[in-house]
Amino acid sequence: MHFRYRYYLERIYKPIKPIFGDWMGKMGICIITFFLVIAICAPIIAPQGPFKMYRTDDGKMAKLKPPSSEHWFGTTRSTMDVLSQTVWGARVALLVGIISAFCCTFIGTNVGIISGYYGGRIDDVLMRITDIAYGIPFLPLCMLLVAFLEPSIWNTLFSIVILFWRTTARVIRSQVLSLKERPFVWSAKASGASDFRIMYLHIAPNVLPLSLLYMALAVGWGVMVEASLSFLGFGDPLTMSWGLMLNNAFHAAAMRTAWWWIVPPGVSIALVVVSFFLVGRAYEEYVNPRLRNM
Repeated sequence: MHFRYRYYLERIYKPIKPIFGDWMGKMGICIITFFLVIAICAPIIAPQGPFKMYRTDDGKMAKLKPPSSEHWFGTTRSTMDVLSQTVWGARVALLVGIISAFCCTFIGTNVGIISGYYGGRIDDVLMRITDIAYGIPFLPLCMLLVAFLEPSIWNTLFSIVILFWRTTARVIRSQVLSLKERPFVWSAKASGASDFRIMYLHIAPNVLPLSLLYMALAVGWGVMVEASLSFLGFGDPLTMSWGLMLNNAFHAAAMRTAWWWIVPPGVSIALVVVSFFLVGRAYEEYVNPRLRNM
């Protein structure tokens, strides 16, 4: 039993190894780690909170102050510290991105495995649901759901998860259709293994690299969707995020004059999205060996 579980653990760990052998993957991991540390240590890095208002030494409101030794990233029109808002915004971005990606990958992988393995009516029903999900515009639906349910992080997560599993499900299904005809699956069936055991102990480890690839890419999409909804005014106004920072700068007509207000959240969004793309690229080389020679 010990060697059997070790065998499955090695099969699960194997797709993670390529990320550390690729320079793009290493760079992506470094950027992700940097933002994770910022998000975890936000109360230490920015102890005053993102909504604290500041005054100058003479008692006046510190409106739109450029970067200085007191405020490294400057202040907003509401006299709030841009550095503190950027630091606290990392928590929202990573929370929404990682949780939504995990949920989408979990749903899509299970739908793909069940649909591809059983086929027949089950496959037809699940794939028709997937087709319907493809036919629904993504961002407009998110806007409608958040508007009706009230703006919050959890409603934003729900609006992302409800549709974003569709691509993972379609790709995993096509892979399972091929895997279920392999000799090791027929051997498992001949030995009396249950469908559940075959799907999740024999087939699932073989589709895990694809699942991890789409999970890495989904994190970037989750971050972008959350920032887009917040920028459009559908985010939680009581929770600081990078999209809300850009929304506030836009409504304050400071997009061109107060560059220090928009550059930190914009660059942060770009770096997080690019970092997960680099990790996804490293996984893609593992999934498709032909890319290693390109």
